[in-house]
Amino acid sequence: MNASQTSPSPATIAKRKRKWRSWWLKQLHSWHWISAALSLTAMLLFAITGITLNHAASIGAKPVVVEKSGTLPRSLLHMLSAPHTADAPLPVPVAKAVANAVGLDPAGKPVEWSDSDAYVALPRPGGDGWVSIARATGAITAETTDRGWISYLNDLHKGRNAGAAWFWFIDVFAGACILFTLTGLLLLQLHARHRPSTWPIVAAGLALPVLLAILFIH
Repeated sequence: MNASQTSPSPATIAKRKRKWRSWWLKQLHSWHWISAALSLTAMLLFAITGITLNHAASIGAKPVVVEKSGTLPRSLLHMLSAPHTADAPLPVPVAKAVANAVGLDPAGKPVEWSDSDAYVALPRPGGDGWVSIARATGAITAETTDRGWISYLNDLHKGRNAGAAWFWFIDVFAGACILFTLTGLLLLQLHARHRPSTWPIVAAGLALPVLLAILFIH
C-alpha cells in the first residue's frame, strides 16, 4: 500500500476544511440571528433608556401624588393589636381589607410595626407608594407617587423595584446579548481576511471608551 492510499490528498484536506468552515459559519449565523431576535426589542429599550438616564437632569418630570384614606373593619382590629415580629407582613384578612379600601395591595410585604402604626412601603418602577394603618382605630392612610413613563422605563433599565420576574428577564436578556456579541466577533474573525478594515475598527471600538475613561474620568 503506497502513501497516496493512506494519506488524504491536499484537495481532500482543502475540501474538509471548506466543509468545516461552512458548518461553523452556518452555526454562528444561526445563533447570531436567534440571539439578535431574542434581544432586539429589549436592546432597543435599554439603548433608549441609556440616553434618558444620561440626560435625566434635563428631562423634566412633575410627580403626581394621590392620597387615599379608609377605615379597617372593627372586626379586624384585634389582628393589629396582637404582638408582631419585626417586618412581619400584615395578616391576610387585613391586607385584603386594605386593598379594597385604598386600592393598594400590601399582601406579603414587610411591615414596620410601631406602637401606634403599621407602615408598609410599596415602591414601584416610576413611582412610590405607602400605606399606614393606625393600630388602635384602624384608620388607613395611603399615598402613591407617579413620576411618569420616562421614570418608569428608567427604573426598568436599572431593575429598580421591578420584582423577581424582571430580575430574571434582565439576566436572560444579558445572556442573549453576550451570545449576540460573541457570535458576531467570531463571524468577524471568519470574514476578516476579505475585509481588511475589520480589526482596526474593532480596535477603535475598544480604544475609544478606554481613552475616554483614562483622559476624562477622574
